[in-house]
Amino acid sequence: MTVTAPSNFESDVSLQGHYAGAATRTAAFALDQTVATVVYALATALVAWLIDLVVGPDYTIEPHQGVAGVIFVLWLFVYYAYPWSVSGKTLGMAVLGIRVVQRDGSPTTARNGVIRTLVLPITFLTLGIGFLPILFGRERRALHDTAGGTAVVYDWNARAARLRFLARQQPREREPHR
Repeated sequence: MTVTAPSNFESDVSLQGHYAGAATRTAAFALDQTVATVVYALATALVAWLIDLVVGPDYTIEPHQGVAGVIFVLWLFVYYAYPWSVSGKTLGMAVLGIRVVQRDGSPTTARNGVIRTLVLPITFLTLGIGFLPILFGRERRALHDTAGGTAVVYDWNARAARLRFLARQQPREREPHR
Protein backbone atom coordinates (compact mmCIF):
# COMPACT_ATOMS: atom_id res chain seq x y z
CA MET A 1 0.00 0.00 0.00
CA THR A 2 1.40 3.38 -1.02
CA VAL A 3 0.57 6.54 0.89
CA THR A 4 0.85 9.75 -1.04
CA ALA A 5 1.14 13.25 0.31
CA PRO A 6 -2.04 15.33 0.27
CA SER A 7 -2.67 17.21 -2.94
CA ASN A 8 -1.26 20.72 -3.03
CA PHE A 9 -2.70 21.49 -6.47
CA GLU A 10 -5.65 23.28 -4.93
CA SER A 11 -3.38 25.36 -2.69
CA ASP A 12 -1.09 26.19 -5.64
CA VAL A 13 -3.91 27.89 -7.51
CA SER A 14 -6.03 28.97 -4.57
CA LEU A 15 -4.33 32.37 -4.44
CA GLN A 16 -4.93 33.04 -8.13
CA GLY A 17 -7.05 36.17 -8.40
CA HIS A 18 -6.74 37.12 -4.72
CA TYR A 19 -5.36 40.52 -3.80
CA ALA A 20 -1.59 40.56 -3.44
CA GLY A 21 -0.15 41.44 -0.06
CA ALA A 22 2.32 44.09 1.00
CA ALA A 23 5.36 41.80 1.24
CA THR A 24 4.96 40.42 -2.28
CA ARG A 25 4.31 43.85 -3.75
CA THR A 26 7.31 45.35 -1.94
CA ALA A 27 9.62 42.57 -3.09
CA ALA A 28 8.44 42.97 -6.69
CA PHE A 29 8.97 46.74 -6.53
CA ALA A 30 12.47 46.32 -5.06
CA LEU A 31 13.37 43.89 -7.84
CA ASP A 32 11.96 46.27 -10.46
CA GLN A 33 13.87 49.24 -9.07
CA THR A 34 17.07 47.21 -9.09
CA VAL A 35 16.57 46.08 -12.69
CA ALA A 36 15.59 49.57 -13.89
CA THR A 37 18.58 51.20 -12.19
CA VAL A 38 21.07 48.60 -13.46
CA VAL A 39 19.75 48.87 -17.03
CA TYR A 40 19.97 52.68 -16.87
CA ALA A 41 23.52 52.55 -15.47
CA LEU A 42 24.62 50.11 -18.18
CA ALA A 43 23.02 52.25 -20.90
CA THR A 44 24.73 55.36 -19.53
CA ALA A 45 28.08 53.57 -19.46
CA LEU A 46 27.57 52.35 -23.02
CA VAL A 47 26.74 55.85 -24.28
CA ALA A 48 29.81 57.28 -22.52
CA TRP A 49 31.99 54.53 -24.02
CA LEU A 50 30.60 55.16 -27.51
CA ILE A 51 31.21 58.91 -27.20
CA ASP A 52 34.77 58.21 -26.07
CA LEU A 53 35.24 55.78 -28.95
CA VAL A 54 33.93 58.19 -31.60
CA VAL A 55 35.27 61.51 -30.30
CA GLY A 56 38.39 60.33 -28.53
CA PRO A 57 39.77 60.39 -25.01
CA ASP A 58 40.72 64.08 -25.12
CA TYR A 59 37.07 65.14 -25.20
CA THR A 60 35.42 65.61 -21.84
CA ILE A 61 31.71 65.83 -21.22
CA GLU A 62 30.55 68.24 -18.57
CA PRO A 63 28.28 66.32 -16.24
CA HIS A 64 24.70 67.45 -16.66
CA GLN A 65 23.06 65.93 -13.64
CA GLY A 66 19.76 67.62 -14.34
CA VAL A 67 19.53 66.11 -17.81
CA ALA A 68 20.60 62.70 -16.52
CA GLY A 69 17.96 62.94 -13.79
CA VAL A 70 15.21 63.81 -16.27
CA ILE A 71 16.25 60.94 -18.54
CA PHE A 72 16.24 58.54 -15.55
CA VAL A 73 12.73 59.66 -14.54
CA LEU A 74 11.52 59.20 -18.13
CA TRP A 75 13.12 55.75 -18.22
CA LEU A 76 11.35 54.78 -14.98
CA PHE A 77 8.06 56.03 -16.41
CA VAL A 78 8.47 53.85 -19.50
CA TYR A 79 9.72 50.90 -17.42
CA TYR A 80 6.52 50.87 -15.35
CA ALA A 81 3.82 52.35 -17.61
CA TYR A 82 4.45 50.21 -20.69
CA PRO A 83 4.30 46.76 -19.04
CA TRP A 84 1.40 47.77 -16.78
CA SER A 85 -0.48 48.93 -19.88
CA VAL A 86 0.32 45.96 -22.09
CA SER A 87 0.65 42.87 -19.90
CA GLY A 88 -0.24 44.09 -16.42
CA LYS A 89 3.08 43.08 -14.93
CA THR A 90 6.66 44.24 -14.76
CA LEU A 91 9.61 41.86 -14.56
CA GLY A 92 9.54 41.87 -10.76
CA MET A 93 5.82 41.22 -10.70
CA ALA A 94 6.18 38.35 -13.18
CA VAL A 95 8.91 36.75 -11.06
CA LEU A 96 6.74 36.95 -7.93
CA GLY A 97 3.50 35.90 -9.64
CA ILE A 98 1.44 39.05 -9.35
CA ARG A 99 -0.36 41.16 -11.94
CA VAL A 100 -2.11 44.52 -12.19
CA VAL A 101 -5.70 44.25 -13.38
CA GLN A 102 -8.59 46.66 -13.59
CA ARG A 103 -10.76 46.71 -10.51
CA ASP A 104 -13.27 44.38 -12.16
CA GLY A 105 -10.51 41.86 -12.99
CA SER A 106 -10.23 42.67 -16.69
CA PRO A 107 -6.84 43.41 -18.29
CA THR A 108 -5.36 46.88 -17.86
CA THR A 109 -5.44 49.52 -20.57
CA ALA A 110 -2.92 52.19 -21.51
CA ARG A 111 -4.96 54.68 -19.48
CA ASN A 112 -4.75 52.48 -16.35
CA GLY A 113 -1.00 51.99 -16.75
CA VAL A 114 -0.22 55.67 -17.35
CA ILE A 115 -2.39 56.99 -14.50
CA ARG A 116 -1.04 54.37 -12.09
CA THR A 117 2.53 55.28 -13.05
CA LEU A 118 1.95 59.02 -12.70
CA VAL A 119 0.36 58.68 -9.25
CA LEU A 120 2.96 56.20 -7.90
CA PRO A 121 5.41 58.98 -6.89
CA ILE A 122 2.58 60.81 -5.12
CA THR A 123 1.94 57.64 -3.11
CA PHE A 124 5.55 57.87 -1.89
CA LEU A 125 5.32 61.62 -1.28
CA THR A 126 2.48 61.07 1.22
CA LEU A 127 5.18 59.63 3.52
CA GLY A 128 3.73 56.17 3.11
CA ILE A 129 0.14 57.02 3.92
CA GLY A 130 -0.82 56.17 0.34
CA PHE A 131 0.37 52.59 0.97
CA LEU A 132 -1.66 51.99 4.15
CA PRO A 133 -4.69 50.60 2.28
CA ILE A 134 -2.47 47.72 1.14
CA LEU A 135 -2.14 46.71 4.78
CA PHE A 136 -5.61 47.56 6.04
CA GLY A 137 -7.94 47.74 3.04
CA ARG A 138 -10.11 44.84 2.01
CA GLU A 139 -9.00 45.13 -1.63
CA ARG A 140 -5.37 46.02 -0.74
CA ARG A 141 -5.36 48.98 -3.16
CA ALA A 142 -2.78 51.73 -2.66
CA LEU A 143 -3.38 55.33 -3.70
CA HIS A 144 -2.00 54.73 -7.19
CA ASP A 145 -4.24 51.65 -7.56
CA THR A 146 -7.32 53.68 -6.62
CA ALA A 147 -6.40 56.53 -8.99
CA GLY A 148 -5.67 54.13 -11.84
CA GLY A 149 -8.75 51.98 -11.26
CA THR A 150 -6.57 48.93 -10.72
CA ALA A 151 -5.83 46.19 -8.22
CA VAL A 152 -2.85 43.87 -7.83
CA VAL A 153 -3.70 40.17 -7.70
CA TYR A 154 -1.84 36.90 -7.53
CA ASP A 155 -1.46 35.47 -11.01
CA TRP A 156 -0.09 31.98 -10.59
CA ASN A 157 -0.24 30.09 -13.82
CA ALA A 158 -2.91 27.39 -13.31
CA ARG A 159 -1.37 25.15 -15.99
CA ALA A 160 2.06 25.28 -14.34
CA ALA A 161 0.49 24.51 -10.97
CA ARG A 162 -1.29 21.50 -12.50
CA LEU A 163 2.00 20.23 -13.97
CA ARG A 164 3.70 20.57 -10.56
CA PHE A 165 0.83 18.62 -9.03
CA LEU A 166 1.11 15.85 -11.61
CA ALA A 167 4.89 15.68 -11.17
CA ARG A 168 4.43 15.09 -7.44
CA GLN A 169 1.95 12.30 -8.15
CA GLN A 170 4.43 10.27 -10.22
CA PRO A 171 5.89 7.39 -8.22
CA ARG A 172 9.55 7.95 -7.65
CA GLU A 173 11.84 5.17 -8.72
CA ARG A 174 14.41 4.10 -6.22
CA GLU A 175 18.00 3.87 -7.24
CA PRO A 176 19.50 0.44 -6.62
CA HIS A 177 21.80 0.21 -3.65
CA ARG A 178 25.41 -0.45 -4.54
